[in-house]
This record gives sequence, C-alpha cells and structure tokens, in this order.
Amino acid sequence: MADLGLAKRWLRAQMLLMWMLINLSESRVHLFAPDAVTLEEYSKANITITSSSTFNQSTVIQLNVTYSSKWNYSSVISLPEQVLLPAEATSVSFNVTANDVGQVTTYLHCNNSDLNSLSVRIRFMVVHSNVLSVIGEVIGWVYFLAWSVSFYPQALENWKRKSVVGLNFDFLALNLTGFIAYSVFNIGLFWVPDIKEGFLKKNPNGINPVNANDVFFSLHAFLLCVVYISQAAVYERGGQKVSWMALLLLLIGWTFALVSLFLAVAKQITWLDYLYYFSYIKLAVTLIKYVPQAYMNYRRQSTEGWSIGNVLLDFTGGTLSILQMILQSYNNGEDDYPQPHLAEDNTHQSQFPNGLNCSPTCFPHSIKINVQICNVQTANKVQLSQ
Repeated sequence: MADLGLAKRWLRAQMLLMWMLINLSESRVHLFAPDAVTLEEYSKANITITSSSTFNQSTVIQLNVTYSSKWNYSSVISLPEQVLLPAEATSVSFNVTANDVGQVTTYLHCNNSDLNSLSVRIRFMVVHSNVLSVIGEVIGWVYFLAWSVSFYPQALENWKRKSVVGLNFDFLALNLTGFIAYSVFNIGLFWVPDIKEGFLKKNPNGINPVNANDVFFSLHAFLLCVVYISQAAVYERGGQKVSWMALLLLLIGWTFALVSLFLAVAKQITWLDYLYYFSYIKLAVTLIKYVPQAYMNYRRQSTEGWSIGNVLLDFTGGTLSILQMILQSYNNGEDDYPQPHLAEDNTHQSQFPNGLNCSPTCFPHSIKINVQICNVQTANKVQLSQ
C-alpha cells in the first residue's frame, strides 16, 4: 500500500510538472520575419511579421536599425520606424522602398513583456540587379564544382601509374592539415548551436559565413586527401618523404591548436575563438602548401606525376571566385560606400561595407592562383619540349 501511495504521489507530481511546462510554452510568443530581403534599386516590397499567437491588446513593434552601409540608412531604404500589431491579430505587413544600393540591418523590439527577451532580425540588401545576383550564384556553384572535382584527376593519375613519384609529400601533409582545420571550422559554425549563437552575439549585423556546401566541400576534400595518403603508402614513392621543414611547420600548427584547445576548455577563450584559430591554420597552410610542389616541379623540370587536370580545375575555381567577388562588389555597390556605420559590432571577421562577412579562410583560394600559374607555366613548358 505504501508503494502504491508513493506511486500516486509521483504520478501527480509528474502531471503537475507537465501542466506547468505546457502553460509555460504556451505563454511564450514568438515573432517571425524574413531573415534577409533583397531588392533591386528603386523597387518596393511588402514585408510581413507574424506572431505565434494573438495578444489581447495592440502591440507596437519597433524596427531598430543597428547597421547601415551609409551614414543615413534612409538613403538606402525607406521603412517605418514602427508598426502596430492589432489585438487578436497574428500578422502585420509594411512596405519598404529601395532607394540606393546598400545594406540595412534592423532588429525588431516591442512593448509586450512576452516578447522583450526575443529578437528578430531583418537584413535588407539593395542591389543593382537581381539578374546579376543570380549570375553570381551560378558562378559560385560552378567554382564550387570545379574545386570539388579538382581532387579526382590526381587520384586517377596515381592509380593509373601505380606511383606517386612527382607528387610532393610536403604538399600532402600540409594539405591534410589544412582541410582538417577547415572541416573543424565549418562543422563548428554550421552544426554546433552554442557556437552559432556565440557568432550571432559577436556579429549582430552579420551572417554565418558557413553554408551546407562549405561543410560538404571541406569533408569531401579531407576524404580525398586521405585517399592520396593511402595511395602514397601503397604505391611506388621513389624514396620520397616529408621534409623536416614541413614537419616543423606541422608541429607548430598542431601545438598551436592543442594549446588553444586547453585554453578553450579552461574558458580562457571562447569556443568560437578556438574555431577562428583553426581558420588561421587553414589560411597559413593554403599560403604555403603549393610552394614545395612548385619547387619540386622546377627542380625536376617536369610535372610528371603532378596532374595538370588538378591544376587547371583549381585555377579555374580560383579565377571564378575572384570574378564572383568583383561581380558582387559591383552589384552590391561596395565601391560607392563611405565608411559604414556599425552599431555594437565586435567581430573577429573581416566585414566589408556591403555587410558581407568573410572568415580568413575566404582569401587563400584567390591568393593561391599565383602559385597555380607557375605550375601551369611549368607544365606547358615540359609539354612543349616533349
């Protein structure tokens, strides 16, 4: 009987807790609005804000501008300072007019106590042409495909020759480290909720620079690097090995990563900072990883064993990446912007006037084109002589 009474009390406690949780969840009201709105210059748009439930009284929603690419945000876009959500209504709409190319970021705040702790952001981007935006996206997918496919010609070359002679082992070691660092950075910013939240707190006017295709690319590149190393372990290598200089650089890089890990565990730095340190490792690796291979090609006066397909696809991807940046720069009117107004912005990233955020891993793909040109020129020289 005692056990039965205890079970009944435990059941009543569980039901009470469940009732409290249900009431608590129902009392929390959420606002929803489009995260980003892109408009052509001189165009208009209708924006709708919705709530998860109704209110018994009218609610004033203020549009607080926290970032503008120009000193006067109204020169970029015309929007109301506040809108009124009527009582018993779940949505309210307002009109905006694009005046000039630029970007404006607004946060929604309201006078209702149920929503004071919640913030919803709308990023308005005014561009010269939506057609140019589409072309830029197409170029982005083309160079993403070129960079992804660029790993396969080298693996095929190694398999056909049953040899990795001509493929520099320093390049393999550095490349593997670089893509491990890049994968850690992308996975953390794309999948870890606490890190994503920390990024938004430090970058209230920016956007997460990591997309699903970035995660796929980095993991795909890491797997192909493992394939290269597996081939190097079983195929003829011609006495090649990783140089002491490369080993020293790798030791420095991984020691830096390990020390940073201890600092993050000890809460001396944030996990977001820890990811940024990995992006610096990726940046450093990308700047130097082609140098051993280029020097080896020059010393041998041959590119045999180093796939020209890899070089051409990588070069194509880098060229298209620069083309996309130039196109986006024009379409977003970056050259026309004065010094932007940043409100409460504390960012570790490079923030361009058009509001685009770019982590340090964005830049090496453009920088490495110079090394790729050297490899192409060397390959052409050998092919002509043959």
